[in-house]
Amino acid sequence: MRTDLLTLVQWLSPAFPTGGFAYSHGMEWAMAGGMRSAEGVQGWISDVLRFGAGQADAVLLAGALRPEADHAALDAFGRAMAGSRERLVETVDQGAAFARTVAGLTGRDLPMRVLPVAVGEAAAGLDMSLEDVIGVYLHGFAGNLVAVATRFVPLGQTEGQAVLAALHPVIGEVAEWAATAGLDEIGTAAFGADLAAMRHEDMDVRIFRT
Repeated sequence: MRTDLLTLVQWLSPAFPTGGFAYSHGMEWAMAGGMRSAEGVQGWISDVLRFGAGQADAVLLAGALRPEADHAALDAFGRAMAGSRERLVETVDQGAAFARTVAGLTGRDLPMRVLPVAVGEAAAGLDMSLEDVIGVYLHGFAGNLVAVATRFVPLGQTEGQAVLAALHPVIGEVAEWAATAGLDEIGTAAFGADLAAMRHEDMDVRIFRT
């Protein structure tokens, strides 16, 4: 098995210290409001992947992986796209933790960026296609949200894994599209998820940071 693939899987695994377990991407508000089924969770995550932050992150990641990438400009673009304070905190804090840990492992000088740009800058030297890197990234993103639902709903472990497996075609579809897309093709329309992220800020009792 290729070492580069294993390196990326490690960087994007739940064990990597980015603090991803603390962020629900607004799902906590939706689940507190009654979204308690596997079908609801799967539909929510699928929409976020296709029409929300999933596809936006995928395009930013693709841009950051290209040889001519201006990572500082992509980072500024990613920050500007954050639809709420919590979304900004989520991508900035995880990106900073990711860059700090990869720098500690590799000795590279990696500035703090929003998460997809940080991953792209770190992974640009790996011998992997853009589509494969994006696919592993989106799988980690979806897997974290499934883990959120497994803890909160709660979904059973097997039911949660069935939801993640059902999302594989969506992940492949978005990764294939994003690998050749430009920044001007980002067009998010996951308004329910965006509103949930904003409403999460005002929850009196919450488990997750976002």
